[in-house]
Amino acid sequence: MADIQGWTLSDKGTAMDVKTIQGAKLEIERRGKGSPLLLLLSEEEQLDLASPFVAGLAETYELLIPHYPGFGRSERPEWVSSPDDISYMLLDLLDAEGLQNIPVVGLSLGGWIALEMAVKARGIFSKVVLVDAIGVKHGGVFDRDIQDIWTSHPAKVEAWKWHDAAKSKRDFGAMAEEDVSIHARNIESFARFCWDPYMHNPKLKRRLHRVTAPVQVIWGENDGVVTPAYGKAFAEAFANGRFETVAAAGHYPQIEQPAETLARTLAFLAQK
Repeated sequence: MADIQGWTLSDKGTAMDVKTIQGAKLEIERRGKGSPLLLLLSEEEQLDLASPFVAGLAETYELLIPHYPGFGRSERPEWVSSPDDISYMLLDLLDAEGLQNIPVVGLSLGGWIALEMAVKARGIFSKVVLVDAIGVKHGGVFDRDIQDIWTSHPAKVEAWKWHDAAKSKRDFGAMAEEDVSIHARNIESFARFCWDPYMHNPKLKRRLHRVTAPVQVIWGENDGVVTPAYGKAFAEAFANGRFETVAAAGHYPQIEQPAETLARTLAFLAQK
């Protein structure tokens, strides 16, 4: 390990740091070189970080990757109970870094957090990429917008999440004990933040008009957790939104189809 400008550089070239935000210690990573891009990971952050999608982004951008409270090695204070709380912490992080008008890529849960940030601080993002984001209830009271992934049979949940379930497999026996603990902690924190109201903020839909930056909504064609119709409704909610699907992918196209998802992301971010 070597220290570079206050960051600790790992053997893999990833700069790591711990920042105290609103009294909580959050683990922050930097990857790559170039102009800054905020990357907000999904609830499958360990798989996200191992994906060629993230490596590809880091070839063009300097990625700022915060680990949310309760994820990775970040602290989880009792007062943090929702993505709304997390969004204020990350806005403070961007203030501390002197960053504004930068692009953001939000993956599933990360897409929800990106939107919570965008509606609070117009101009904070120059462009927004949402990949199978959650966080809003588009339909009525009796419409099931988001499948129940916590009380449904695991086989059903796997089929909803993945086009190719093999992409989700982990060999826990071969994993380091710390990595297994982080995986379990991530699941616990995801449930804590998204259980009630289930996987959405009831107020967020009415605030989406405040997102004035161009928005690219990318969706797995086979997503059964939140279907492409849900993603299309997201795109239609923005003044400048567009919608595209990725074939042979479920809820995590950045993991199942990293090359295609990366190409669509980079093409949108490069547009003037």
